Amino acid sequence: MQLDMNLLVALDALLETESVGGAAARMHVSSPAMSRTLDRIRHMTGDRILVRAGRRMTPTPYAESVREEVHAIVARAQAVLAREQHFDPARIDRSFTVQCHDALACALGQGLLADLRRTAPHVTLRLLAEDPFSDAPMLRQGDVDLHIGAALPMQSDVTHSVLGHDTLVVAMRAGHPLLKRTLSKERYAAAEHVIVSRRGRLRDRLDDALSLDGLTRSVVASAPSAAAALCMVSASDLLVAVPRRGCTSMAKALALRMAPLPLTAPALPVVSTWHMRHDGDRTHAWLRDEVANVAKAMLQAA
Repeated sequence: MQLDMNLLVALDALLETESVGGAAARMHVSSPAMSRTLDRIRHMTGDRILVRAGRRMTPTPYAESVREEVHAIVARAQAVLAREQHFDPARIDRSFTVQCHDALACALGQGLLADLRRTAPHVTLRLLAEDPFSDAPMLRQGDVDLHIGAALPMQSDVTHSVLGHDTLVVAMRAGHPLLKRTLSKERYAAAEHVIVSRRGRLRDRLDDALSLDGLTRSVVASAPSAAAALCMVSASDLLVAVPRRGCTSMAKALALRMAPLPLTAPALPVVSTWHMRHDGDRTHAWLRDEVANVAKAMLQAA
C-alpha cells in the first residue's frame, strides 16, 4: 500500500474533533476538501470512521480502536520531521494559547510576556480562562497549547509536569476586625466567607477539614475567579482562601491583608498539561520551558 502521510494526519484530526468542520479548521482546508479526504480514508480502510448520530458525528468501533495508535504515529512522525540542527526562538512566528486559572494568569502573565518579547519577538500570546467543566477537550482539539492549573490530568493522551506548589492563605480587607486577634479555627469558622469556584459551588475541601473538628462556616457567595472574590472581600468583612503566591499581586493592588490559614490544607500543585501530540514539538517544548521558568521563579519568591 502506498501510504499518504496526510491521510494519517487528517484521520488524527477527524478522530480528535469528531467533526469534519473541526478537522478542516485544524488543517486549514475547506470542509468539502476534508469530506473528500474522509472518503479516501473510508475507501482505504473499508470503514466509515465517523457516522452521524443526531446532530453530531461519532467514531465507529474500528475508529475508536485505532485512535490512540494514530495519535502516537502522527506525533512521532512530526517529531522526526521537525528536527532542526539549530533552534532559534527569535525565528519563531507562531501564536500560543495558554489556558489557566485567573490567579496564575495574573501572576505569570506579565513575566511570561516579557520573556517572550525578549527572546521571541514574533510570538503572540493568548491567555484564556479555564473552562467551567473540563479543559481536556480544548487540549485535544488543538484550541489550547498549554494548560496551567492545580489538577493532575486523568486522560491517557494528556501529558503533564508539576512545576511547584503554592499554599492557601486567608485574604481580608485592611481594616478587618480579625487582624487584631489571632485567627483561630473557631474565629475563622465564625466569619462569613466567599469561595472561588468556576462551577459555582458553595462548599470546598476546607469545609471538609472544618467538619473534622465539628465546625462549619457560613459561605455566603461563590465567585468564578480569584479576582472577583478578592474584590468582594475588599468591600466587606468576608474572608476568602486563595493561593498565596498566585494572588500576591492582586491582593496588593486591592490593599488586602493575608494571614496564615488556621487549618491543615495540602499544598496546591501548579501543573502544566499539554496534549501528547506536542511531545516531540521542539517549539512547544521551548514554550513549556519558558512557562516553567517563570512559574518556578514566582513560586520561589518570598
